[in-house]
Amino acid sequence: MSLSKRIIKEKYFIKDHEFIKSIKIPNNLSSSRYATIESSNVSNPKGSIWIEAYGCPSNIADSEIIKGLLIADGFDIAGSKSEADASVIVTCSVKDSTEHKMIHRIREMTNSGKPVVVAGCLAKADSKKVRSTNSAVSLLGPNSLDRTVHVVRSALRNKAIIALEDSVVPKVNLPRVRLNKVVSIVEISTGCLSECSFCQTKIARGQLMSYRIGDIIRQIKQDLSEGCKEVWLSSTDNGCYGRDIELDLVDLLNSCMNIDANFKIRVGMMNPMYIPSMEEKLVKIFKQDKKIFKFIHIPVQSGNDRILKMMKRGHTVGIFRRLVRMLRSEIPWITIATDIIAGFPSESDAEFQETLSLISEIRPDVVNISKYSARPGTDASKMDRLDSQAIKKRTEKLHLLVKKISNEQNQNWKNWRGRILVDEITTDALIGRNFAYKPIFIPFGKCGLSKELAENKLGSEIEVEVECASPNALRGSILEQSRL
Repeated sequence: MSLSKRIIKEKYFIKDHEFIKSIKIPNNLSSSRYATIESSNVSNPKGSIWIEAYGCPSNIADSEIIKGLLIADGFDIAGSKSEADASVIVTCSVKDSTEHKMIHRIREMTNSGKPVVVAGCLAKADSKKVRSTNSAVSLLGPNSLDRTVHVVRSALRNKAIIALEDSVVPKVNLPRVRLNKVVSIVEISTGCLSECSFCQTKIARGQLMSYRIGDIIRQIKQDLSEGCKEVWLSSTDNGCYGRDIELDLVDLLNSCMNIDANFKIRVGMMNPMYIPSMEEKLVKIFKQDKKIFKFIHIPVQSGNDRILKMMKRGHTVGIFRRLVRMLRSEIPWITIATDIIAGFPSESDAEFQETLSLISEIRPDVVNISKYSARPGTDASKMDRLDSQAIKKRTEKLHLLVKKISNEQNQNWKNWRGRILVDEITTDALIGRNFAYKPIFIPFGKCGLSKELAENKLGSEIEVEVECASPNALRGSILEQSRL
């Protein structure tokens, strides 16, 4: 069965600190170091496991490792919940609405009467809430993946295990089964150095632990040898990578550039506070090396310095503004993404207006807008909150402004011609990324393109022309020399 038929998923969107995707892991995908596993009607005495994952690329990478470890130990991966002997859900807890969705899914899994393992950030950040939903669930922390097999085995024996302690085992060069056979998600570190007052991810993933460059490069080379063409360097915060081992992100990127292979790199989120110390060499490598997508995600969160100080962000509006100006000056077509939290405690109308003014001034290509929601255990959760209707009105204003700017920014790409790397096939279109990581959709039926022909081009580069643009997408056609 084809890749796209086996994946139940939602569309891509950038949220909070990374590209977010809600997925159910299918059982017939590319397996690093293990042959692709086909569905089987033969019962496995060890059991069949259903896996779901939600959240940032680090969560998705964790789910790929969980699946790889289980397969390596002889488990089957179920093609549906009904076929499974137990379920694993890799959770996200970045905000209230996400948490509510996670709790709902845990309840649904509980109602099946089968064992449930709750992994990911919510398991670590608020284990009491998870176990109040189902006291019999097993818990697997985001830094405890080396205990995956033990936890699942115990769950199948109806023995709940709590495995939340942090491991020192790096999450590279472990068995994994990729969601997308041409995309390699490589976690370069876990945890961070920041102390953001609103963030629960720090509670879940802890202090920074950077992985050695040699180990990361071995993982990338392995994935490239298995057909990957796009590498996502992912972590809680790529900006602080290496500060605990006397390195930085550019040291890692330089090593990546020395790999003799044809591939692209997407650099994940970097908090602004860590960029100034390496900005010149970072801009240089982004500018000069064609392997790196010209895309950068630097979350500002607010356009007011007092609010940023209350958020404990470690940067000022001036630092962010200067970084954006420098990037646009040196790399004019770069795609810039940022994040905004509307309605942080004590934010005044005038302070929010400064955020609107900043967005109007810097005109980011992508803005991830979040209503402030208090996360348990964070400093900000102890602050007095604004009226929910006031927050709603602010987010509505932001959405209208961002939609207008995104549309105007995307219109600049009309009639652009160039190469894209095909990295996704949906039910009705081929999707590829250009040098600035802009997704370009080619609908089936265009230029004789069929789904079967498109799937043959997954991981290939083709020449396209952008014909129309909207706030959320670029649509185009395949040029004659790349017709399938």
